[in-house]
Amino acid sequence: MTMNRLGISFVFAVMMAALPLSISAGNGTLSLTPTAAQAATVSSIQVEGNRRIESSTIISYVTVIPGRNFGARDLNESLQSLFATGLFADVSLERRGNVLLVQVVENPVVRQVVFEGNRRIDDSALSTVVQLEPRRVLTESAVQSDTQRILEAYRRNGRFAARVEPKLIEVGDNRVDLVYEIEEDERSGVSRITFIGNQAFSDGKLRDTITTEQSGLLSFLSSADVYDPDRLDADRERLRRFYLSEGYADFRVVSAVAELDREQNVFFITFTVDEGPRYQFGNVEIDSTLRELDPEDLYSVLETRPGDTYDATAVDRSIEALTIEVSSYGYAFVQVRPRGDRNAADNTIDLTYFVDEGVRAYVERIDISGNTRTRDYVIRREFDFAEGDAFNRVLVDRAQRRLEALGFFERVRITTSQGSASDRIVLNVQVVEQSTGDFSFGVGYSTTSGVTLELSVTERNFLGRGQYVRAAVGGGLDENRTFDFSFTEPYFLGRRLAAGFDLYRRESGDSDDNAYTTIATGGALRIVAPITNDLNFGLSYGLDVSEYDLDAGSSASRAVLQLVGAPDFTTPTAANYSNERVTSSLTWTLVYDTIDNRTTPRDGYFARLRQTVAGLGGDAEYVQTTLDARAFRTLSTDLDLVASVRVQAGNVWSWDEDGLLIVDGFFKGADLVRGFDSLGPRDANTLDALGGTTYAGISGELNFALPYITEAIGIRGAVFADAGTLFDPVGSVDNIAGLTVNDDNSIRASVGASLIWNSPFGPLRADYAHVLASETYDREEAFRFSAGARF
Repeated sequence: MTMNRLGISFVFAVMMAALPLSISAGNGTLSLTPTAAQAATVSSIQVEGNRRIESSTIISYVTVIPGRNFGARDLNESLQSLFATGLFADVSLERRGNVLLVQVVENPVVRQVVFEGNRRIDDSALSTVVQLEPRRVLTESAVQSDTQRILEAYRRNGRFAARVEPKLIEVGDNRVDLVYEIEEDERSGVSRITFIGNQAFSDGKLRDTITTEQSGLLSFLSSADVYDPDRLDADRERLRRFYLSEGYADFRVVSAVAELDREQNVFFITFTVDEGPRYQFGNVEIDSTLRELDPEDLYSVLETRPGDTYDATAVDRSIEALTIEVSSYGYAFVQVRPRGDRNAADNTIDLTYFVDEGVRAYVERIDISGNTRTRDYVIRREFDFAEGDAFNRVLVDRAQRRLEALGFFERVRITTSQGSASDRIVLNVQVVEQSTGDFSFGVGYSTTSGVTLELSVTERNFLGRGQYVRAAVGGGLDENRTFDFSFTEPYFLGRRLAAGFDLYRRESGDSDDNAYTTIATGGALRIVAPITNDLNFGLSYGLDVSEYDLDAGSSASRAVLQLVGAPDFTTPTAANYSNERVTSSLTWTLVYDTIDNRTTPRDGYFARLRQTVAGLGGDAEYVQTTLDARAFRTLSTDLDLVASVRVQAGNVWSWDEDGLLIVDGFFKGADLVRGFDSLGPRDANTLDALGGTTYAGISGELNFALPYITEAIGIRGAVFADAGTLFDPVGSVDNIAGLTVNDDNSIRASVGASLIWNSPFGPLRADYAHVLASETYDREEAFRFSAGARF
């Protein structure tokens, strides 16, 4: 109904109400006589035109009461009340004698809602967007509102040129079909991203910092080139954090403007920034009002050092470390506040951490919403406090970072509200869940081993309990086969202990390096406990049952067979010989990890020391020790140039002369020195790899961004240099007739280049290596393609 019809109905109703009034004029004025005032009443109210809605329901919205005086105001309120129900297309009030007649035209009822022309967003998704649904009363405002909701859904999908036209089809009995005719059009890409005001960093570096990217040849691999206003807001924050971490404490984003070219259906985005000067940390002090606490005892936990480039993230980490450290002294309500004093003369910031007792407040309740799949306790356990404990803002922020790091949620937001008392606070945790399952297909290739495949299914939040489950199967064109299953409970017995188990079956076929095949079946129980935020200790027990099969007819095979542990290698009467071995072992692992990103590390350290003791029953008796240490450092932020160094070493020995067999040794290749499929001790006659008891290696790599390829695409380049050695085979080979062993502790070395792609299917890497130093019996390979990060 239009406003004109509403106005006509209202005027008509007022005229009808005024007709019976007796009006007299005297001395040039108009006045209502008592008789006229008493006449503005009705004895009853009747309804016409209603079909679905009861008359009594309609009359309940009319403010005119039979037998009582009424005027234009009452009629107006009645009309407004009836229209506000949304049930009527038209309403009029008419007085007929002593009866007030309410005439209505009911809004139609929706029989069905139909979407036409939609291909990119299916019907089920659009049905959740609109509010009108079958058997609901249709109103013009509701149709307009749902039209805007559909358009907004397409804008979130990147289609800002989409058009939606609603149409009504009458089907009788005051029912209609609501049809939304949709023209989706193409996605509105980002043609160009421009930065104004940046001096310290190039446009290319800043484009790599944000998630929105320009459309290009590889844009089909992601949707980052599609304009999204929410993503643009997040990019403003990314720019701010980036500059604050690089010393620009005064940085601000003046504006972020997205302009749509409707003819080309593309956006042009312009960021205007104000960098300000670059600062360093000046004096760093701790000022404490806690009398029993000596500030000198707290400096060791700070990550801000005088002379270092100003870094806001280091300040945040220091606040968190101070809060936790002071809390350990019994100050549950401690509050740490930083204050920076800028020195314009030398561009330094003097930093003072004020440590106070803080306001006494308690967490009354933790309310969680948005988790339709994840159990509440999975979220609650990331908090270092429970309901009723002391409230601390720093610990709340820490919990938020932990929740975000889980990878279960697209977004985490924690707000506070007043509780039942002035010292009670309610925490509101709002999460938006995301997919936690992965289905991956990995491919590897080397010039000597050929193609290898792996198919895996991973669920990081199994049944919403936060548990990790992975099943994988792999193999190659030869007889190699692998079957693995892993399960991890990250909070074992309600504590921050990661416990789990692994099961496997691995079949290794006869190859150019081996004269025997292996079928290994086993598993392990493991538990990992955090010592500090960066240091973990793990303990595991493993049981392995391996069967070795080989041809016992040749002298070389018999020699290998003895090393494997066959009781009689001199009798070649049987065509084949089998040998089974049980290994029962205990392993402890110490891991130090400060790497900023496992997929694309830029800064930090990683070190893993592992020792396995076999001999807790079974047939094997040995001690195996390995070390893997790595360091990453960004040499140039603008060029995104990252240097890394890796050191590896290992040794295995046995207290029993016959306890160490060939399968207990190390077999190394490209994982030690790229450019080698296999290196180390080898049978001089058959060229079978015999493995070694000791290895060591060092690698250096320079990782860099490729020109014209944004970080969002994830393709990077690298150059590397490797050097290492593997020597000293196991067993008493001198007493084996016909076996000549090539063994040398000489250094093997190579240099090469790599392409690294953080693809949607996981990390992929292609290495091309040129060998600089080798032995004649080593097996080389120039090219290797692999999937997965090298951790």
